[in-house]
Amino acid sequence: MRIIAGRYKGRRLSGPLWEGTRPTSDQLRETLFNIISPRMNGARVLDGFSGTGALGIEALSRGAEEITFIDDDLRAVRLIKKNLEACGVFDGYTILRNDVQVALDRMSADTLFDVMLFDPPYAVSGLDGVLQAGVHHLSPDGILVVEHSVRHVLRTPSNISLIREVRTGDSALSFLEAKTGESKI
Repeated sequence: MRIIAGRYKGRRLSGPLWEGTRPTSDQLRETLFNIISPRMNGARVLDGFSGTGALGIEALSRGAEEITFIDDDLRAVRLIKKNLEACGVFDGYTILRNDVQVALDRMSADTLFDVMLFDPPYAVSGLDGVLQAGVHHLSPDGILVVEHSVRHVLRTPSNISLIREVRTGDSALSFLEAKTGESKI
């Protein structure tokens, strides 16, 4: 795993040494960031189900101003810190060890993100609550992206619109926004 573009381009990231964490492939990460790169400069980004932290670190590398990482596994939190240090990143981020939905529910209502990246384990079902909590923290022009298996149809709450889906191999990226404005993708 490596950072694909930006100021940390080429830096290698450590992967998990345990079962249950599936890092986003370099190819899928590149596809994702090719689509959302216009949104990165100065963005506030949430990397939910962070795992290795690769998505958030890639966002920082491409110009995001601030990243919030959320993962409930202590091993993942330690790995995120290790990967940030390996890239020479010592500020501009927050790491929360918590369940993503619980963390979002506890955030102040005025905490808003321009981009939210969710990469839950493919076996996780019932993301409605997480998506609902997430949409409450999207900036007015914000976007929420969920990586999931192509075999899993992502069901969205009624106040969220699916604006685009990209499939690569066994993975899909679903691009979502609150049903309040025009699509920016």
